[in-house]
Amino acid sequence: MGEVYRARDSRLNRDVAIKVLSELLSSEPENLRRFEREARAAAALNHRNILAVYQLGTYEGAPYLVSELLEGMTMQEILRSGPLPLRKAIDYGIQIANGLTEAHEKGVIHRDLKPGNLFVTKDGQLKILDFGLAKLRHPEEDTAADTAPTLTIPGEVWGTASYMSPEQVRGKATDRRSDIFAFGAILYEMVMGRRAFHKETSADTMSAVLNEEPSHISGLSPNTPLGLQKIVYRCLQKKPEQRFQSASDLAFALEALSDSTLSSPVAGYEKKQPRTGLQLLAAAAGLVIVLGAVGLAYFWGRTQPQPRVSNYVQLTHDGQQKSLIGTDGSRLYLGLGVGSSASLTARGLAEMSMAGGVPRRIPILPSPDMIPVDLSPDGSELLIVDGRGAPPKGPIWSLPLLGGSPRRLGDIVGETAAWSRDGKALAYTNLGDLFLANADGTGSHKLVSVEGDINNLVWSPNGDELRFDGTESAGGLGQQLFWEASVHGTGAHRLLEGWRNPADECCGKWTADGNYFVFQSDHQIWALPRKSSLLGSDPKPIPLTSSPLSLSSPLPSKDGKKLFVVGETYRGELTRYDTKSGQFLPFLGGISAEYADFSRNGEWVAYVSYREGTLWRCKTDGSDRVQLTYPPLYAMLPRWSPDGKNIVFFEFWSSSDKPARMYEVSVDGGSPRELIPEDRGQQLDPNWSPDGSKIVYGGQSNDAASVIRIFDLTTRQVSEVPGSQGLYSPRWAPTGKYISAFSSDSTKLLLFDFQTQKWTDLAEGSFSWQNLSKDGQYVYVLDSRGGSTVVRISIRDHKTERVADLKNFLIAGRYGGSLALAPDDSPLLLRDAGTQDVFALDWESP
Repeated sequence: MGEVYRARDSRLNRDVAIKVLSELLSSEPENLRRFEREARAAAALNHRNILAVYQLGTYEGAPYLVSELLEGMTMQEILRSGPLPLRKAIDYGIQIANGLTEAHEKGVIHRDLKPGNLFVTKDGQLKILDFGLAKLRHPEEDTAADTAPTLTIPGEVWGTASYMSPEQVRGKATDRRSDIFAFGAILYEMVMGRRAFHKETSADTMSAVLNEEPSHISGLSPNTPLGLQKIVYRCLQKKPEQRFQSASDLAFALEALSDSTLSSPVAGYEKKQPRTGLQLLAAAAGLVIVLGAVGLAYFWGRTQPQPRVSNYVQLTHDGQQKSLIGTDGSRLYLGLGVGSSASLTARGLAEMSMAGGVPRRIPILPSPDMIPVDLSPDGSELLIVDGRGAPPKGPIWSLPLLGGSPRRLGDIVGETAAWSRDGKALAYTNLGDLFLANADGTGSHKLVSVEGDINNLVWSPNGDELRFDGTESAGGLGQQLFWEASVHGTGAHRLLEGWRNPADECCGKWTADGNYFVFQSDHQIWALPRKSSLLGSDPKPIPLTSSPLSLSSPLPSKDGKKLFVVGETYRGELTRYDTKSGQFLPFLGGISAEYADFSRNGEWVAYVSYREGTLWRCKTDGSDRVQLTYPPLYAMLPRWSPDGKNIVFFEFWSSSDKPARMYEVSVDGGSPRELIPEDRGQQLDPNWSPDGSKIVYGGQSNDAASVIRIFDLTTRQVSEVPGSQGLYSPRWAPTGKYISAFSSDSTKLLLFDFQTQKWTDLAEGSFSWQNLSKDGQYVYVLDSRGGSTVVRISIRDHKTERVADLKNFLIAGRYGGSLALAPDDSPLLLRDAGTQDVFALDWESP
């Protein structure tokens, strides 16, 4: 498609490659679209096994892209020397699968995977190249019946014949399983030194792909382990549904091949010495012990039957936000509210038949601030938190479902709660503290405390333990991990310490027979067997689903035959609230983004893509778009410098317990620079002073140790704002006279006057996401009291004015929603354009 030059980036002192589309090719719109698609697809990915693309641009009419410079050989060149050693073939296979996992999870299907598009560097690192035929789409839309618009049309064939899947050959719809077929052909070639499908002409090769099987590996390479052969042939199945359904499953299967399966030891010869009778007796005894140990190891080590799910049946079709609270055996109870179902703040209640249908809203919640969190074991009562603040917490109530008055349970205050299976005890949490009480709320006492925030309590089947999600920080930043503790307050420990899955662990429930703990992680459902007392081995999670939907809220049925889940697609639409018409209108074309911030002249905007978390900047008409950060860094709340040259933000590492850090990045791109690397505390919500010489930042919510700090960019000194203990989320007023901040529990908005050096209360509510107006006279916030609204508070007279009612607006965002202001101070919100529906799965266990 063009020419590639070696070049030197003088600004960042690194060698790069510049790919330039030739003038002849760039004159064709189709070639230009392919070139741009290659850049867009690769730029959306940041993985060590994918070529990194730094920049896309045009110079004197010639389109170009800048990427990392690689030195080594393509896999095509390597395979000219014959098959690879098995260990090397598997290592390269794992690297390819890991790269494909990243691409597929970001909605990118390569569609032209072949040895010529795989590059092995001098240090043995493999890189996937050339996304010119890639299909870009949302991962949640990645279904077998792919009808998303692409550069190709039905019946048109794109790709390289020997590595094309049967559906590609037929010109039919493709998905990530087409890449898995191509992977199988490549792995076959690495092991055999010959192509799986290769004829004299492309037409004959395509016919072989459709109708023939490749030569059997065992016949040509009998030393190839059977496990590796099975992996290859499963990838090369003609029907997509018979292949591996995800690249991550494929990588796991390759990693599971142990060294013992890759070697063929030859028995050595040793001269035997005569043995005495005592030696023979000892040898016989030893043989008995060995045989017994081998038998025991076989008994425990052989593959055990595993639970499985099948037959997905969609029960709802409204697409509305929901989570599963519980079931009484015939009905499902759902929480309705805002946010993804994994972190839903349910501010409504509905019920529906287990057979499906339209959920029926139950208008029995005494207050719009009440959040249903649990269903009693007999299905007659709900546990409700009358919550305020962030996260919402307050008094805990019991509410009869079939009539009767709500009853406050003692004087306990918490964030979430759960009844024991016998209905006699109640566990509840307040941030990182776990408490136990009688079912009526009396006799409360603390069991354990952990750092961070406790959510999603579940009792063990025998009532002796409690499991819960422990978020690694009280402010909601950090990874959710499972914990377990005794009801006696002892033995609190991480449940899946060292598990290979790096994603959040959340929302577990025990099956009716108590044999499995089902939970969500990495957007899919897993099962953890109950720990066996024999041999004391820790069970490992078993993957139950591999769905293109994001699955959450697992709820086993009471009869042990079904598993109910919420299937979700993530998609947002950035909207602006027009105060004149009272309507929400698409902004920036309705892109899926949040945390928008504008340059002082109003000509440029920075935003973070939802849900990838990458930072971008562009003009307010959408042109000159440049990506500034890449995963796994998750950018939060970018802020333009007053001179318009830099953007400061804080990062969130989605799979790490590291504290949040502040970064600065040039608006022209380049590597983000950490601002205060020597400070190891939390660094959230950075905001520039009006003259650009200082940055104010804070800690996290619900942290009594959080303070507001100011970093002087000239002296590099950090000072503390007087009296700011327990405050967070600072904003520097454009006038320079004030700093606003929230109280630790998000129920108060306060103002610091630099002249008096004192804080004053500005307003009370249940606040989040504050923004200062352009003239510095108002503070705009989301207030969730009685249902979410956008309000503005006057700094002069402290009066609160409702700006926009969000009662009928489905809000989305990384943390359930966010608020920003356009240059004219009109609110910017991310509308939830995704779907959430309930599915029933057949549950089968050994």
